[in-house]
Amino acid sequence: MSSLVIPALAVLSVGAIVYALWPDNKEQEDHVKRRMAGRKSTNEIEELREKARESVAHKMVEKVAPLAVKPVMPKDSAEMSKLRLKLCSAGFRSENVSTIFLASKTLMGIGGLIGCGLYAVTAGKPLPDAAGMVIFGAGVCFLLPNFWLSSVSKRRREKIKEGLPDALDLMVVGVEAGLGLDAAIQRVGDELQNVHPPLSEEMHIASLETQMGIPRSEALQNLASRTMVEEVRALVAIINQAEKFGTSIARALRNQGEALRMKRRQAAEERAQQCAVKLMMPLILFIFPSIFIVLVGPAALNFISSGFGQK
Repeated sequence: MSSLVIPALAVLSVGAIVYALWPDNKEQEDHVKRRMAGRKSTNEIEELREKARESVAHKMVEKVAPLAVKPVMPKDSAEMSKLRLKLCSAGFRSENVSTIFLASKTLMGIGGLIGCGLYAVTAGKPLPDAAGMVIFGAGVCFLLPNFWLSSVSKRRREKIKEGLPDALDLMVVGVEAGLGLDAAIQRVGDELQNVHPPLSEEMHIASLETQMGIPRSEALQNLASRTMVEEVRALVAIINQAEKFGTSIARALRNQGEALRMKRRQAAEERAQQCAVKLMMPLILFIFPSIFIVLVGPAALNFISSGFGQK
């Protein structure tokens, strides 16, 4: 029996080596198909090139961004945390987003300085005018990222504010159907993903924080801090008070939803009432002169022609 073990192991070893070195017909067929079609190999090459470009761009950003951030780096952690909150309220949460934002300010300022300097030199401006133009252009370009961030953050806050009453109605339905508040937040976030994406994203983040072990009150406070919306802060305060005093959360959510809907209706009525006042200037500047010319113009021409003809 022992004499058969060594030949058997030798045969198995030879078989394994042959199997490992044996050409794979499937790979050959795939290679032939790629050679004949030429499409798949081209797509693979394009994907490799795209990945190479992304890696090069990422490395360039990692090397250039810290150098551009140094001149505008916040002096203390409080200012840096404020900047991160602004970026979070605009929907930007990656690790290096603050570095990229600060680097963009520096690069925009340098670009504005160079552009205005070249324009002043080519236009032949005097030195004081050229210096003022360069300083003004550099300052405006340096502040453009701040204006853009404020605009994006404001639009996102408006979207969250618009979707909050619908979210509260769905949360009331879920809580009254027997779901817990955490499960209701997660379910409402899933339901609002296509209708109100910013609010759905924030609710998903709050749900993930509670699943990671963060207390619900702290997760809701983080939600209010990220969104920077007063209605969300009021909602978080109402939910925390309802849990603290043991009152009905469904009733509190329903009352808050009705209050938000009434507030939204009043804001719409206010904007509708302002339309008449806002239309006065276009009417006076553009419509009334046209109507005056159409109505009075022919009579004035006839009067002028008849009067000058008699003279």
